[in-house]
Amino acid sequence: MKVYFISGLAADKRVFKYIQLPTGCEAVFLDWISPEKDDTLPSYALRLASKIDTSESFALVGLSFGGMLATEIAKVYKPAVTILISSVPVSKELPGYFRMAGKMGLHKLVPVSLLKSSAATKRFFTREKNADKKLLWEIINESDAGLIRWSVDAIMNWQNEVVPQRVWHIHGTKDEILPVRFTHPTQTIPKHGHMLVMTAAGMVNDFLAKALQTSL
Repeated sequence: MKVYFISGLAADKRVFKYIQLPTGCEAVFLDWISPEKDDTLPSYALRLASKIDTSESFALVGLSFGGMLATEIAKVYKPAVTILISSVPVSKELPGYFRMAGKMGLHKLVPVSLLKSSAATKRFFTREKNADKKLLWEIINESDAGLIRWSVDAIMNWQNEVVPQRVWHIHGTKDEILPVRFTHPTQTIPKHGHMLVMTAAGMVNDFLAKALQTSL
């Protein structure tokens, strides 16, 4: 079974470097596409989904913003299972300050360069290995500014109340971007933050194996 991965905001498939899938599963990484002028989060998700072979059973894995996109795809294309990592399945589980900033348009006042530098600086205080911090700095530096600007706006304006069937969700208890207190994961990983896909890869892989084996 193909397992389609969607990375997070300002990230790419390199953040999944430690992922190991169970026998019978093949990882396929969905690369970002350029947003169109009137794209919303759901419309962008469905355009991204055009790369998925829906003629056979498949699974979705979404990290952070990628989990929101995976949720929108799952509502239409009905994967065997949808797995969220450090994400939320419905918009009401976004932190309240996200929604307030979106309503007030405050996010539009923040330069993308500042968002990038803030994300890079935060790595000094997180749990990744030094080599992984360096990789994340490279990924952030290479990320597309226009895509980041659109993505932030899409998140702030996202409206979804539907949780697709067969959703598994893993979250760190120290997530600093999407605090666990606002959402309801299947499993939490104590003392790990937003990038648990790197810092707790073994536990994430065990979780993926369990979720995927129920759908094989």
